[in-house]
Order: sequence, then structure tokens, then C-alpha cells
Amino acid sequence: MPASSKPRSLLGNLAETWSSSLLISNTVWVLAGYGLRLLIQAAYFIIIARSLGVKQYGAFIGATALIGVLVPFVGLGSGLVLVKNVARDKTHFAEYWGNGLLITLFSGLGLFALAALLCSVLLPIPVLAVVYIGLSDLIFCRMVDLAAYAFQAFETLSKTARLNVLLSLTRLFGIAGLALAVGHPTVVAWAAAYLAGSMLTALIGVTWATLSLGKPRLALARLGRSEIVEGFYFSVGNSATTIYNDIDKTMLARLSTLEATGIYGAAYRLIDIAFIPVMALLNAAYAGFFREGKHGIQATMYYGRRLLKRVVPYPLFAFVALFIGAPVVPWVLGLQYAQVTEALRWLAVLPLLRTFQYFIADSLTGAGYQGLRTLVQVGVAVFNILINLWIIPAYGWRGAAWSSMASDGLLALALWLATNRLARRHRPRYEQGAIVATGPA
Repeated sequence: MPASSKPRSLLGNLAETWSSSLLISNTVWVLAGYGLRLLIQAAYFIIIARSLGVKQYGAFIGATALIGVLVPFVGLGSGLVLVKNVARDKTHFAEYWGNGLLITLFSGLGLFALAALLCSVLLPIPVLAVVYIGLSDLIFCRMVDLAAYAFQAFETLSKTARLNVLLSLTRLFGIAGLALAVGHPTVVAWAAAYLAGSMLTALIGVTWATLSLGKPRLALARLGRSEIVEGFYFSVGNSATTIYNDIDKTMLARLSTLEATGIYGAAYRLIDIAFIPVMALLNAAYAGFFREGKHGIQATMYYGRRLLKRVVPYPLFAFVALFIGAPVVPWVLGLQYAQVTEALRWLAVLPLLRTFQYFIADSLTGAGYQGLRTLVQVGVAVFNILINLWIIPAYGWRGAAWSSMASDGLLALALWLATNRLARRHRPRYEQGAIVATGPA
């Protein structure tokens, strides 16, 4: 090897070692945060499920699922745009932070009015509960998310983890206090406690991000066509994800019964909890996908494959654990949740399907193909809605489980086909660039 190539190789090795160390550190922080958050959420999930009962719990799940479809449009993708641009150039933080706060507030208020109208028309749930849940999920929780994205852009995932834990912790205190004071609170009382925790965390999160990273500065001139289109793609893609993950709960509440919604919602909640370790790694690696994306789709695919090999044994383990441990759930939540055992066994394969689809999807996003990712996600969301219109009235929560598995499997396959087609198209150019970057052997 020529002498001139040795410094480049040494610097490359050092950079890779530092990057790997940072990724491991951030993953540990996020995983620790998610782990603590998991324990907290498990505590208030049990409190809620037992105190509300399967019918009122189903009403709450139906409302949060419908509101969840609108959540990604709050901020118009400004949080993800912030991560992308600040991960590449930290000097732009103040402008993206200021724009994000303004857009989140005004879009949240507009979507809150729409959510209140939709829930009052479509769901058998008290209007006041909808108001509390809507304010929490569409405004205050989105402020918390934006602050978390700000820390994620600087790859200080320890602060992101603490902020997410704080949100769950404030809710637990509110719910536990309410349960002790009232015994069996209504869904309206629980929604009020839910809102109070979100408000407190939003105040702390925005203040913390501003003091740690810098004051916000409005720069509306940055909201050019490309920024708006990219943010819209992020919003539509995330909303499509919510649709094929959660709209079945709203459709169950409308087309079946609240009891069926409560059973299915409880099982699905446990699936979400089981997927937390994978989400921890994805969150820690998200800025890395954007950095690799400067070199094209081949670079992000290589980055994603390396991470996927490390994490894929976990969802296999989760499948076995969920399938075997499912009979324990009714003993924890109450005998009225007996059918959760069967629902959980049907859904146990979802963490494995989601692991594949998320790593492939983030490879597309990091390389600048968010529009393609969004198109695939919207197609699967439409498929999910159409099949649910037939299968839920016929088979209840079992039909919702079958359509969920079909949708996640279809999404993973479609994303894999799209990504590999792009990779084959760009392979020669990427390999030539890699040879020039690394120098002669």
C-alpha cells in the first residue's frame, strides 16, 4: 500500500470506530430510556385496563387511533426535516427549531378542530374525552416530539431518552393519583390526567432544548418548495404508517364492538412494547442514515444491512416469548381480557415483519427517496382500509389481526423490491465513487 494511503486508512478506521462507539452509546441510552419507559407504560397500561374495563378502554383506544391518523400532519414533517438538515449542518439549528415550533402550534390547532369533529361523528365516546386526548396528542405531545428530534439531530440520545421517559412518568403519576382518588375513573377523567402529563412534559422539553441547543429563530424564507414537499412526504408517510398500524382499532369501534376493540387494542399494545428494543436502535441510527445518504442508496443499504444483522435475533426471540407467554395476560389485566391470549398469538409475528420493513424504509429515506417510501406506504394503507371494510364486520378482531399481518408483510415485500431495484440502477456509479474515495489498495 502506498504511504500516502496510510493516513487516509487510519483516519477512516478512527472515524468508523468513533461512529460505531457513538451508535452503541446512543443505542444503549435509547434502549435504557425505552426500558424504563416500558416499565412505566406497563404500570399505567395495567391501571387503565383494569380500572376502565374492556368497553371504556376500547372507546379510548378507538379515539386515540383516529386522532393518531392526523398526528403525523402536525408540524408537516418539520421534526424530521430538522433532523436531516441539522445532522448535516449544525449551524442551521436555530432556524429549523423556530420554524418547527411555529408550524407545530398552528397545524396542531387546525387538526385538533378536525379531530374533534370526526370523533364526535364517528365514535361513541364523550366529546370532552376527545377534546382532552386531541389537545394532548395533537399539540403538546408533538412539542415533546420536536424537542426530542432536536436532541436526536445532535445525536445526544441520552436527552431524547430522558424526555421520553418523562412523558410516560408524568402520565403515570396523573393516572395513579386519579385511580387512588376515584377508584374507577371514567374515560373523561383519565383523558384529563393524560392531557396534564403531556402539558407539563411539553413545557419542560421545549425549555430544555432551547437552553441546551440554542434559541429558536424564525426563517420562513427557508420554507421553500423543496422543504415543504419533503415535509409533506414525511407527514403522509407517517400517517400511512399510523393507518395500517392503528386505523383497524377505530374501524373495530365503528364496525364491530367496543369490547372487541379493547381486546385487540390490549394485544396490539403488547406488540408495540415488544418492538421497543428495535425502535431504540432505529432512533439511534436515524441521523446516520442521513449522513450515509449523501453517498446514495448503496451506502444507506450497506449501513442498514450491518445493523439489521445485529438486531434480527431479537424479534425471533420476541415471537417465541409472546406466543408462549400469551396466557399470562388475562391474569394481569383481568379475566374480561381472556381473548387477548388468542389475539396476541396471532399478532406475535409483527415485530419480525416490522424489523425488516423499518430498516429498508430508513435506507430509502436516508438516501433521499422519502417520496417513494411514502408512495408505497400509502398504497399499503389503502389496501388495509379496503380489506378491513370487508373482514372486520365478518370476523371482528380476528379479521383485524389477519389484515394487519397481511399489510405488514406486503409493506416489507414492496419496500424490499423498490430498494433493490434502485440499488441495481445506481450500483456502478456508487462502486466507482467508493474506489475513488478509498484510494488504491
